[in-house]
Amino acid sequence: MLVVEDDADLRFAVAAALRGDGLAVDEVADLPAADEALFVTRYDCVVFDRMLPCGDAVGYVHELRRVGRTVPVLFLTARDTVADRVEGFSSGGDDYLVKPFAVPELVARVRSLCRRAGIVRAPVHRVAGLEIDTARRQVRRDGVLLVLTRKEFAVLEILAAHPDQAVPRGELIERCWDEMAEPNSNVVEVLVSQLRRKLGEPMVIHTVRGVGYRLASAGSGG
Repeated sequence: MLVVEDDADLRFAVAAALRGDGLAVDEVADLPAADEALFVTRYDCVVFDRMLPCGDAVGYVHELRRVGRTVPVLFLTARDTVADRVEGFSSGGDDYLVKPFAVPELVARVRSLCRRAGIVRAPVHRVAGLEIDTARRQVRRDGVLLVLTRKEFAVLEILAAHPDQAVPRGELIERCWDEMAEPNSNVVEVLVSQLRRKLGEPMVIHTVRGVGYRLASAGSGG
């Protein structure tokens, strides 16, 4: 996720709420920084404050749509008239939330945008004896509830959305860690090792050498 908000306190609060729901979040304060971030990273959703130091984000989103960028956009703003909302949607915005807002509603709206965009493909994944409930953020194996960290759940959710397919290590870093993660570190390897221990035997997450990881639907192969 990308949060574009010039108010540092609000940006921190929004990012913290999204991270608390298991999402990786990058934060920027203005449109030039947002432009750079969107150039180098594929985001699942962007939360824009409308009125930023360099102008109204509505114009920027309109330009994104003009050049074919389809990333879901939620406008977060104090501008609450019907005309303001119509302008936001007409520019290519997908949702519009007026300040002050309830944090749980913001998180729910972001999740909804991801589902509509096809990023969250199913509410429950069932693979190799695992039941991964994306709405409740719960995982069971053979009926037994497992306790996973938010980051472990995020990685498993992505692997489960592509059973028997190799998911590149770089994609896991991009989707599950924010911009502070060091690509050359062993954060993915450490987390996958922890996840394998929690999921138990037979092992279902396999290393695809030189690529990344694969969740085997039959719980076998390597």
